[in-house]
Amino acid sequence: MELLWTWTIVLGSLTLVQISWTRPIDEDQHLMPDDVELAKSYLRRFYSLSLGGRDHRGPTRRVRSASPMEEKVRQMQNFFGLSETGILDSNTLDVMKKPRCGVPDVDNYSFYPHRPKWKNHTISYTIAKYSPDMSREDVEKSFRLALKMWSDAAPLSFIKVDHGKADIVLSFARRAHGDFSPFDGPGGVLAHAFAPGEGVGGDVHFDEDETWTTARQGYSLFAVAAHELGHSLGLTHSRDPSAVMFPNYRHRSSKQNTLSTDDVLGIQMLYGKPKKVAETRFTVPDKCDPAFSFDAAAVIQNEIVFFKNRFMWTRTTRQTYWNRLREGHISTYLPDISSPVDAAYDIASKAVLFLFIFFSGHKYWVVQQLKTRSTTGNISEFGFPSSVRQVDAAVHVAEHGKTIFFTGQFYYRYDEHKSQMDPGFPRFIQTDWPGIPRRVDAAFKWHGSIFLLSGTKSYQYDFRQKRVVNIIAGNSWLGC
Repeated sequence: MELLWTWTIVLGSLTLVQISWTRPIDEDQHLMPDDVELAKSYLRRFYSLSLGGRDHRGPTRRVRSASPMEEKVRQMQNFFGLSETGILDSNTLDVMKKPRCGVPDVDNYSFYPHRPKWKNHTISYTIAKYSPDMSREDVEKSFRLALKMWSDAAPLSFIKVDHGKADIVLSFARRAHGDFSPFDGPGGVLAHAFAPGEGVGGDVHFDEDETWTTARQGYSLFAVAAHELGHSLGLTHSRDPSAVMFPNYRHRSSKQNTLSTDDVLGIQMLYGKPKKVAETRFTVPDKCDPAFSFDAAAVIQNEIVFFKNRFMWTRTTRQTYWNRLREGHISTYLPDISSPVDAAYDIASKAVLFLFIFFSGHKYWVVQQLKTRSTTGNISEFGFPSSVRQVDAAVHVAEHGKTIFFTGQFYYRYDEHKSQMDPGFPRFIQTDWPGIPRRVDAAFKWHGSIFLLSGTKSYQYDFRQKRVVNIIAGNSWLGC
């Protein structure tokens, strides 16, 4: 009920008369009560509509202006590019009924205090609760691809953690879930996110009453996650219907992983443009170049795998197919790892036949088999001192239950059964590995020997006799 204030002259004096009136929001059509309530709820949530009483300040003249409802309808129509009539016509109601993000379209300080952004451009995330609608692998892949859209456009990197505190927490919940922004059941609001900051800052909540999917049935988790993670990075809604940050849902498959110009400008305004990376990290290295060297190597099941920059080669250990060589981008075989691999090794496990451990910088990944989900952690968990920032090479010696880590001029010995470093390490490589250069780039164990790759050479080392028994060109492993 709105109040119309009019002035009436009575017996030569001014008297303020309060007239109660009801005006249809659209005089040209009869709106259903449910539509009016839907509109009010929509405008309260996304456009800060307040329908409280007017200010009573005595008999001072006021010129009638549009009602708060009309003003907010106009604001909403302006945002979505509709005709700004202030009237709840069918087009306006149709937009209000579309499934969408739960973050307001106008500034709301419970979601966006002071327009923050992350100070650290390496951002961690964790999945606190999964949806039963999809496999864990599909949920993780959807989030990973959504994050990649933003890291491709800005100097950002994302690390998934399974233990401890993370910057961004992703979870699925129903109705009221503890953040004063309850979900509304199927349809309507699909998810919401909070801007960077402490506490719930950066977190994303998905409505479990929706049906989440990787296909066209239900709602694409990839599409919604890409939008909400934009909020987690500090972006507000875009008026561009082609933008990922447009508030209304639009189906996107994981193959449609491109940002609009508006999205790119927005994320780069916050974090800058992506750093230029040397072209050699994106083109396949010339494996037969006389100066070619390896980053890492490991025996994975029946194949010897070699790594260089962001690429890998696999060579079968079966004599019948010895010359069979495959190559490809690391992400083809190890989708969770987008960075170059520094070191790798395999180890038998009680739970599964083999586990494969990959190192990149200060992080490591444990993979059960290629193309499956992985867990990650910090290399400090192995007992390395803080001065060790990365591992150069690693090789597991099953006969002794030990893993050898090479870093700089030193090597460490790790007891896999005790899950701790052996005392007395690190030691100098040249002291205990006669015939091996001061630095090891890659290592793997095969046919009872340890093969150590350093620079352009491959050294076959008999660890029982503690001596080098053969030296060949490193890239001869790749058929050169």
